[in-house]
Amino acid sequence: LYYHHLDGDRMKRIVFVLFIISIISLLSSNNKYIIPDKALRFRIVANSNDIEDQMVKAKIKNELEPTLKGLLKEAKSSDEANKILKNNLPQIESIINNKTSDYKINLGLNYFPKKEYKNVIYKEGYYDSLVITLGSGLGNNWWCVLYPPLCFIDEDSIKDKNYGFFIKDLFSKFNL
Repeated sequence: LYYHHLDGDRMKRIVFVLFIISIISLLSSNNKYIIPDKALRFRIVANSNDIEDQMVKAKIKNELEPTLKGLLKEAKSSDEANKILKNNLPQIESIINNKTSDYKINLGLNYFPKKEYKNVIYKEGYYDSLVITLGSGLGNNWWCVLYPPLCFIDEDSIKDKNYGFFIKDLFSKFNL
């Protein structure tokens, strides 16, 4: 049996390196792709970045949120949420028509660019989603997750919590 004694300085360096590796590992664990494949996303793309077009996008978002929250509150899966949206597209279109007549709605697979929010990366790709494109769709967009209901969480309720852990807990609650 061979035993090698480490001097104090060498041992301190090894402990320090292990500590740094642990910290990096911990910090990078928050920087994960955490939206499961079975999630249902929601996106509104503005006509342009002009103030008026961005205001129209914000008004449509603000008017749709309570309706969507009410429609989807009993949904038990993303498939069920998708069916509810499909059955209620006329109601959604009615709300949009109050603000603009120049729009397209697509409920299905839509492209989402990579996004980082609160140190969590949401990878780019095609996702099951409801996308509303206003006019030419060249402006900044707003998006969230309809199922599970990330769109409807109260930001104040997670201020003191780690966002990544909060979202992971929410997804596990919905068995995703």
